[in-house]
Order: sequence, then structure tokens, then C-alpha cells
Amino acid sequence: MKLRGPAVLLASGLIALHATPASAANLLANPGFESGLSGWSCSGAQAVSAPVHGGTRALQATPQGSDYARCQQVVTVKPSTTYQLSAWAQGNYVFLGATGAGVEVSTWAAPGGQWGQLKTSFTTGAATTSVTVHVNGWYGQGAYYADDIVLDGPGGAPDTQAPTVPGAPSVGGATSTSLNVSWPASTDDVGVIRYEVSRDGGTPVSVTGTAYTATGLAAATTYRFKVRACDAAGNCSAYGPEVSGTTTSGGGGDGGLPKRVMVGYLHTSFANGSGYIRMSEVPNEWDVINLAFGEPTSVTSGDIRFRQCPAAECPNVEPEADFIAAIRAKQAQGKKVLISIGGQNGQVQLTTTAARDAFVRSVAAIIDRYGLDGLDIDFEGHSLYLDQGDTNLANPTTPVIVNLISALKTLKARYGSRFVLTMAPETFFVQLGYQFYGPGPNGTADRRSASYLPVIHAMRADLTLLHVQDYNSGPIMGLDDQYHTMGGHDFHVAMTDMLLAGFPITGNRGNMFPPLRQDQVAIGLPASQNAGNGFTTVPEVRKAFDCLAKGANCGSYKPRGIYPNLRGLMAWSINWDRYNGFEFSRNHRGYLNGLG
Repeated sequence: MKLRGPAVLLASGLIALHATPASAANLLANPGFESGLSGWSCSGAQAVSAPVHGGTRALQATPQGSDYARCQQVVTVKPSTTYQLSAWAQGNYVFLGATGAGVEVSTWAAPGGQWGQLKTSFTTGAATTSVTVHVNGWYGQGAYYADDIVLDGPGGAPDTQAPTVPGAPSVGGATSTSLNVSWPASTDDVGVIRYEVSRDGGTPVSVTGTAYTATGLAAATTYRFKVRACDAAGNCSAYGPEVSGTTTSGGGGDGGLPKRVMVGYLHTSFANGSGYIRMSEVPNEWDVINLAFGEPTSVTSGDIRFRQCPAAECPNVEPEADFIAAIRAKQAQGKKVLISIGGQNGQVQLTTTAARDAFVRSVAAIIDRYGLDGLDIDFEGHSLYLDQGDTNLANPTTPVIVNLISALKTLKARYGSRFVLTMAPETFFVQLGYQFYGPGPNGTADRRSASYLPVIHAMRADLTLLHVQDYNSGPIMGLDDQYHTMGGHDFHVAMTDMLLAGFPITGNRGNMFPPLRQDQVAIGLPASQNAGNGFTTVPEVRKAFDCLAKGANCGSYKPRGIYPNLRGLMAWSINWDRYNGFEFSRNHRGYLNGLG
């Protein structure tokens, strides 16, 4: 993203160098970072002893990737009052600002290698009781330094007012052991730091979003839920209206899969260095076998075709009749066999309703020809994207998104409750939504960012499994506002926690991605070092699963909850697992079985 108009703002944002800071009734804690980062919430930052503007320490923060390296602090203020905000800074681009109810102010400058002061002011609204002061850098601009940050003005009275009562919750997404609960945000949502959900009048559970999944429930049983909102000062509203929901009696809501699953992709339409495996030779450890891949006749045709690997590429390929017979044998053992659409080379853009309808017809023809159990969506590259202004998760408007959702709903309705629907997006298309969603307000971000989210959200009632590819990924920010890098257990914990706890899209709590059910989520991994970047060793994978499912063996990232019903693991691929001596399938199958 390119910065626009720096020359205009520079004059207003940067004041004379080396001026003596004025005396101020500073409301900020640790304004000069003399106590390290105490009082501040930061990413990519540390307190350093040089250079400093005043005292003995200053802030140094380094933007990385799409992270601005922001430090921020929440301050209590008075309504209808004017405040002065200033900071001393060094760096190519440094931003200073404040946000709150009715407050949105920012200034920036490029002071370079000398200390320069940024100044701005704002007036709080009639209902403003707190603001968040922030300082940050910019994309790829190297480290910046900040010191002696001042918020000058009268402090607010202690907060004793509780947030407004949130709206009545709704209950849905029922399985035999879980219920999804969601609710409208409190009208004081800016000041709300958590919601508390009480089931059947019991001890409340704290959540950060506006949705909660109750798990470990009994089948065919009715449960009652109510929700209240709480702020940073510990004030909680009264509970909102109580509503009830009933779990199903079981039997087919999740496609008939076992409690713990292993999903593997089988190279059936192509050959590579891992070698071809006949369907009859797929090891029993795999519960779901995804046939890779069905691909379109052209990017926008919607016409999906699948063929077995040609004998010229795969000399040991079996005849189609044997292939189909082996599928039936696997299904007789309780395995599920799906057609996976897309992959690295299979770009699919359903830009028209004609393409949508062709997709439905052609995918159904493949499913019927081979007697398959369902469909896996593995759209990559430029298949999905969001148009400018398409920002509402629940009401997407971009044709490739709307048409895909419509096609999937049609296929689900055609095949019924035992139809298995899975998805395997990359982190760029899902968890990146915590920071970016489509082209952004200025139209300058990658419009593919988080573009899977509206599809996942629309299909959540019918989605059997989501196994995001925790590989071939850049660093992704987790709910702790820190970047996590693939290859270790923390990355898998952080990425999975986002799916199971939910998250605000681009930080907007009014546009939440609600949590998925635990039984809908599996962790996606490379089966060997040859299979993709981000290979994770068996011990590290077990540590991640232990942390998520048991609350044990956690590293630096602490998940927002414990998820005992986390469903299992996905691997690319069955072929690469055999190439690696079956290390993945045999070790992880035994571990999952041991969890019960």
C-alpha cells in the first residue's frame, strides 16, 4: 500500500525539532516507556536505551509484513471535553492518533533521524468516557522510535456505569452434542471487553465476541441461554432475555464421521515425485479421502471435469471399474470419499449464474458417476475475491462469492444431510481477516484477503469440516495481536483458536466472524517436508493438539478456550505420507485414538 499526500500532512503533523516539551496533565501511564512496555499493548516493540528524547528509555517498534507495529493504551476521559495529544518520534513514517466513541483523530510525519514532535487534538462526544491512544509505523518502513507521549486534559471519573444489555440471543447450528449461540452487540460495544454467557442459570462463561459454542451437551435435550455485557472496569449489565435451543438426536448431522478424523488428499488425476497410489492401497488410518483434483474447463466456465491419471504419467493406474470398486470397499469400511475441486492449478471463478449452474451440474455428475460422499472446496489463487464495498460478512455482494454459496446450498439440498462438505482454504483467505478484508476502504489492499469468510459463514450450518492449510503461509496475526510463523505448535494453536473463538473482521466488533463448532474444525498440515513449506514435526503437532483440546503443553500463545471436541487433522497428502514412510498417518492416528 502506498502512502498518499505526505507533503501536505507533514507540515501539520511535524513541529519544530528539539523543542522543550510543555508541562502537561498527562493521563497516560508510562508515557516515556521508562517501565518498558508496561501500560501499553504493543506488537513488534521493545523499550530501548538509545536513542531517547527524555529520560533513559524510549519505544522502538518495527513494522513487519502487514503489521504497523502499533502500541496503544486505553485512557478514561470526560465527555464533551477537548484534549491535546502529542508525542516525540523518529522514523520514516510515524502515526499518532486516538479513537473512541465519536473520536477518530490521527496525524503523521516523517521526522527521519531526528526527534520531531507530532501534535493533534480532539473533543470527546457527549457519551465518550474512554479513548484509545495509539502510535504506529507503516508498511516496510523500518523501525520507528517514540517517546514522551502526552495526553493533556482532565481525567475521567471512575467508570461505574454498566454497558447496555445485549440483544436477545439466537440458538442454532445444533448437533447432538453442541449448540451455537449468537447475539446482537451491546450498544456500548466500544467499551465492552467481554460477554458472559450463562447456560441454565449456571456460572457464566466469558467470550470476547458475540457468539459462543456450547459443547459436551446431551442429545435431544433443551438448554437455556442468557447473555450480559461487561466493560474494562468490571461493570456488567443485567442479563438479556433468556432463550432456549435443543440438540439433535444424532445420526448423520456430520456426515456420519467418527469423533476424531484424519483427512488426506489422494493424487488421483496427476503424478508427481511422491508416486501414484491406487484407491485400494490407501491405508486404513484415513477417514476422509479427497480425490485431487476436479478442475474447470476454463477459469470462468464453472464446468468441472475429473479424470484418473493417464497411464503415461501413472503406469500403475487402475482401470476405472477397479477404481470405483475400491471406492465402494472404502465406503463399506466407513470411509468417506470426496471430490476435491481446485488445487494449485484449478482456478474457479463463478462470475455468472450460468457458471454457477454449470458448476452444480458438472460436480453432481462426478459425484454420481463415482458414487462419492461429498465435496471438498480447495479454491486457491484468484478463485475468490471481494469487490470494493463488499464488507458485510452476512450479506456478500461479489458474484464469485454469491454464486459459490448458491451452488453449494443447491448441492447440499440435492444430496441431503449425509452429504459431506469440507473446505481447505489457505490462512490468507481466512485468518488474515482479523486485519484485512477484501480491497479495504481505500481499494488498495489485495481483494482476495479473507475472501473465504463469507462462504464459510453462509455454509456453517452445512459445513462438515474446515481444515485451513496451516502451511505455505506468511506470518499471520493471532488474537494476541502478535504475528505467528508456521512450522511450530504456536502457529497451529493461534490459527485454530481464531476459528473456534471467533474474531472481529479488521478489528470491527460490529462485523464478527462467529466461532465454528469444535467438531467442524481440523488442523491442516503437510504430511512431510517434501509436501509443502511449514512442515511440523510429530511432537510439535501433538503439543498443539494437547494445548487446544486439553489446555496442556501450551507455548507462548494461550488459546481463548479449551476445545476437547476439536475434530482432527488434515494432510497434504496421502501420497507424500507414504513417500515419508507413513510417519504422519501412523503416529497421529494413534494419538487421536488415544484422545477418545
